[in-house]
Order: sequence, then structure tokens, then C-alpha cells
Amino acid sequence: MATSRTENFQTLLQSFADRSDGDTISVRDLLTIVGRRAHGPVILLLGFIAVSPLTIVPGASWLVAMLTLIFAVQIVLGRRYPWVPKKILDAEFPRKYLLQAVNGGMRWASAADRLTAPRLTFLTDTPFVQLTALACVAAALITFPLGLVPFGPLLPALAILLIGVGLSARDGAFLLLAFAALGAGGLVMMRVADKVAAMLGLT
Repeated sequence: MATSRTENFQTLLQSFADRSDGDTISVRDLLTIVGRRAHGPVILLLGFIAVSPLTIVPGASWLVAMLTLIFAVQIVLGRRYPWVPKKILDAEFPRKYLLQAVNGGMRWASAADRLTAPRLTFLTDTPFVQLTALACVAAALITFPLGLVPFGPLLPALAILLIGVGLSARDGAFLLLAFAALGAGGLVMMRVADKVAAMLGLT
């Protein structure tokens, strides 16, 4: 279940621009570029979209969360080649937002290439990879209510991105950072829930 790193993050990011064309790009196109047989790059792609300008599109945060949930649950269940509903595969985004994300994300990809290295690699192997997938499930579930709050999904999105980086580079240190971001996102959700309950007079 562990992933192996075959290219650096800058090359992977640039491939989104180089291997796409037209005014729109579908989820199917993006998954074809990264390849659905490697879980790390797919999770990395989802995290990248979740923190990119693509989430300007209404409902995009929830779509990414749903796709993350679908992939992560199947990783937990041990499926090697996850299934994705056709309706989600056919969902499209304006390609201009993807290009903006690629241009803006290149410096971060460069930093990831410099900072990542195989370490604590046991965290990227079974059974720990299943626990990491459960963290992705939690991040996706947290995103749904936080999607109603401006910038609310940022922390769970960051957690998903860090998990993708960690799995792709076999760097367990980034997985630990992801768990910290997920914990912070959970605290934010609890604060939001308390405020909503107070507004409704439930506390």
C-alpha cells in the first residue's frame, strides 16, 4: 500500500498544466495525470486542489471532500485500485484556476522537494497507512460543516495536502504535521459548533 516517489513535486505540479488543455478540466483528467494506482499522489492532488484557487468554484470544497472520503475509505478497506462514481469523475473546473494554482504553488513544490526525505517510513506502510487514511476520512468529514464558514476548510485541507506529501515522499514527519493540522481543524469545528448551539439557545 505504500507509495514510491518517482518524480519530484515540481515536475508533478507542472504536469497539470502541460498535460491539460481547453477551457475546462475534469476530475477524470486530473486523476489520469497523477495515476489512480498510487494513493499518495492522488491524496496530494486532492489536498492541492483543496488549498488552491479551484475552491473558488461554488461547491468545490465539498466535492473535493467527497472525493477524498471515497478514496480514503477504500484505502482503509484495503482496495488497491479505488472506484470513483462517474458523476464525480465528470465534474469540471475552469482550467484557468488550475493554471493559477500551478503558478502559485510552484515555490511550495520546490520547498517540498528540498524538505522531504524518506524518514519514519514505517508510518507509510501497513497498518499505519490505514490509520493515515482514517485521518483523511476525518479531514473530509470536518470539511463539510466548516465549508459553511469563510476559510473554515483550510486546516483540514492542509492536513490532506500534508498527508499527500508524506505518502508521496514516504516522509512520516509530514504525516505527523498533518495530524497536528487535523487536530487544530477539529478544535475549530468544536468552537464553531459551540457558537451555533449558543445562537440557537441550545446551551
